[in-house]
Amino acid sequence: MSDGAPVRTALYDEHVALDANLVDFHGFELPIWYSNIKAEHLATRSTAGLFDVSHMGSFRFQGANVKSWLESIATQRVTAIQAPRCAYTHFLDKDGHLIDDMIFAVVSDEEILGVPNASMIGVMWDWFSSHLPDDGSVVLENLSDETSIMALQGPQAKTILSSVLGESNHVGRFKWQIIGSNDLGIKGWIQGTGYTGEAGYEIFVPNSDAPLLWRHLIQAGSTPIGLGARDTLRLEKGFLLSGVDFCWPPLAEGEDGSFLARDSWETNVPFGLDLEHDFIGKHRVVGHNPDDARWWGIRYVEKGPLPRPGKDVTSLDGSPLGTLTSGAPAPSLDNIGIGIGYLRNVSEGDEVLVVASPRKSVKAVVVRPPFV
Repeated sequence: MSDGAPVRTALYDEHVALDANLVDFHGFELPIWYSNIKAEHLATRSTAGLFDVSHMGSFRFQGANVKSWLESIATQRVTAIQAPRCAYTHFLDKDGHLIDDMIFAVVSDEEILGVPNASMIGVMWDWFSSHLPDDGSVVLENLSDETSIMALQGPQAKTILSSVLGESNHVGRFKWQIIGSNDLGIKGWIQGTGYTGEAGYEIFVPNSDAPLLWRHLIQAGSTPIGLGARDTLRLEKGFLLSGVDFCWPPLAEGEDGSFLARDSWETNVPFGLDLEHDFIGKHRVVGHNPDDARWWGIRYVEKGPLPRPGKDVTSLDGSPLGTLTSGAPAPSLDNIGIGIGYLRNVSEGDEVLVVASPRKSVKAVVVRPPFV
């Protein structure tokens, strides 16, 4: 993004009408909350939340060999993903460092749609472009500026979506489909994906259709949710946040740069990595020692200052184990402290200490997310 005024999504006026607290997030003016973070978090877990995620990117990849091409630069076995399914993958640089992660949808054997992270749209455009086949057999298109994205998440998401767009537009978990005929005349596509761990959808529509759909989804019972609850929801499920839980070295600043330079083995994510094919950066992923630091979760077992990014984790006798990259109270767990980070020489169930303040270390247990 430029250094100018933040970009306003097609839903900006809707946020203002709902008296949202708006902030500059990676160059976009987006709501941090409407009522308060905890209430919005719990509404998503119990009913359904509606998120404006139009800051996320939207890329189209097309070509006869598009699946095998993407597989050559992705940690996911793309050729094994059949239409109309979605999947998760990492992209590593030539040194094996994680550049970004992405959800993609296989539309057909010749078309794939991908969703790069907000701050990484330009970076990933350049990365993909630099690896396109010289013969022009794969074409890359950036749909980001013309596309609005709404995430409808929660146990009542299906009921709400069906009441607005019709039951025929329900799509199963990690599946994709074109938005079919509906009373509102909404066009676009829909995926059974999201960043909260709840059942639900991500809905991709032309900017001109976004306000109408947003209003009807709220009228049907969904609660508008800001970035604050989006972060605590993803943390409870142990989902990585680009730029916070990992960072590509060329984009890193300060002392955190080397610490956040990670690969797919270190992030320890239980999906998206297939070692049965060759991909850029694979040598680093397969070259680790078992005692190298990996991504783990911690959950407080006593009260104390809350875990926050950058807080050190030690053994009970004070030996350094690693550092947290994300941490917060968990609204779904009565605000108990939870965090994720990179720890070495630990196993699930181990008791550790989080150095939460200069005067207080808090006992926690090592867990394998999700926390809820």
